[in-house]
Amino acid sequence: MIDVTSLTKALKEEIKSYDNKSEREDIGTVLTIGDGVATVYGLDKVMAGELVEFENKGMGLVLNLEEKSVGIVVLTNIDSIKEGSKVKRTKRVLEVGVGESLIGRVVDALGNPIDNLGEIKVNDYYPVEKIAPLVMERVSVNTPLETGIKAIDSLTPIGRGQRELIIGDRQTGKSTIAMDTVINQKGKDVICIYVCIGQKNSTVAQMVNTFTKEGAMEYTIIINASASESASMQYIAPYSGCAIGEYFMDLGKDVLIVYDDLSKHAVSYRTLSLLLKRPPGREAYPGDVFYLHSRLLERSANLLKGGSLTALPIIETQEGDISAYIPTNVISITDGQIFLQTDLFNEGIRPAIDTGLSVSRVGSKAQTKAMKEVSDGLKIDIANYKELESFTRFGSDLDKTTLKTLESGQKTIELLKQDAHDSYSLAEQVISLFCLKYKLIDDISVNKVREFEKFLLERFKSKHSKIMQEIESKKVISDNLKMTIAKYISEYVKDFNNLNEE
Repeated sequence: MIDVTSLTKALKEEIKSYDNKSEREDIGTVLTIGDGVATVYGLDKVMAGELVEFENKGMGLVLNLEEKSVGIVVLTNIDSIKEGSKVKRTKRVLEVGVGESLIGRVVDALGNPIDNLGEIKVNDYYPVEKIAPLVMERVSVNTPLETGIKAIDSLTPIGRGQRELIIGDRQTGKSTIAMDTVINQKGKDVICIYVCIGQKNSTVAQMVNTFTKEGAMEYTIIINASASESASMQYIAPYSGCAIGEYFMDLGKDVLIVYDDLSKHAVSYRTLSLLLKRPPGREAYPGDVFYLHSRLLERSANLLKGGSLTALPIIETQEGDISAYIPTNVISITDGQIFLQTDLFNEGIRPAIDTGLSVSRVGSKAQTKAMKEVSDGLKIDIANYKELESFTRFGSDLDKTTLKTLESGQKTIELLKQDAHDSYSLAEQVISLFCLKYKLIDDISVNKVREFEKFLLERFKSKHSKIMQEIESKKVISDNLKMTIAKYISEYVKDFNNLNEE
């Protein structure tokens, strides 16, 4: 016969012990707290990447799962967390608010506004960490994303959905190229996201002013995790920016995202990893630092259903060493790189692009037919000029043919120079490069090349706007149009020389 009293007592004890176990799994206690990292005891069932809530309403992200404790990076209200504070599971992953209302705003790494322009009402929430689109969901990159920079659009073109690295030493114009690319998207139906990681607030403010002045804030979102913020916020920022970009991409829109820069992002992750007592590897970076950037950049894609996310990650080198750990990692993840050289920058060549080390693995697939026509063979011409130039430094006598080749190379370098925030339309680039392709500026001296270019483009805009419009709309140069353009350029070369003689 069953003893009901004993059975009831046993069931009550089992329920009591179950409740205690459940509470222990969902609530933990802070053992240590310091430098934005908390060690917590008691969260037995918590998952890696899960969002947790501290009793002071602070939020944290679980990164380490150990046998008797959990390592958590604190995201908000760091100063009010003490040893002994309670921590509760949320059973949610970290998410960021997404929506049209973010456009034109400056937000932090969690999507909170920091521009004093009021609250942002979001449409939805997207997970900060997400698996990249599958191969079957993608199509090859086939549409150009024009930067407005002659040296890039002609030599290392960028396509929508591509990942093109901008790499170089400090103060060589990396951010300027990224900003000019954003500015050039005006009227092209591209939403831009600029992620600032570890930058000075004054630098970000200056960037906002430039974008506002150029009308770029109308389609741009800036995410700022400044140098004064915690390593955890700098770590989260690019993933948050990517999640916001994915929202627009899923709507079928084209998105450009700039990560400025991933060197500082890697340093912030190294800081967190060392504080979490993860074993250091090469240059003290943790072993998974490659995965840190690959899982971010692989989320860029050109989708079969429509929509694209183009990434321009920036990496800072030391003394031009592109074989260092983080640069080589990111080079191997991306679809090409634009390498900026300090020597070229100091010589006054802006943008200071090293055409020998810069490459686009998408290549001419990311160019219009008109651009292909005028840029074909340009890179080889520059390489031949550089080789010949280095040879002539030995001081040997040069024949007329060699001198002419050198002069032609110098004109090419001059014509590819461009001032900051001075974007060129497709038609303007095609007209300029047409002069090089068909050797139409042989009678222009090297020091007058840029002056002639300005003169030429002004004449075409004022007198031959239909030609410019045809290039912009059809993106092809017909044989008849080639002859017409060549005729007008030849005329304007004579006009320019006559004006200078006077």
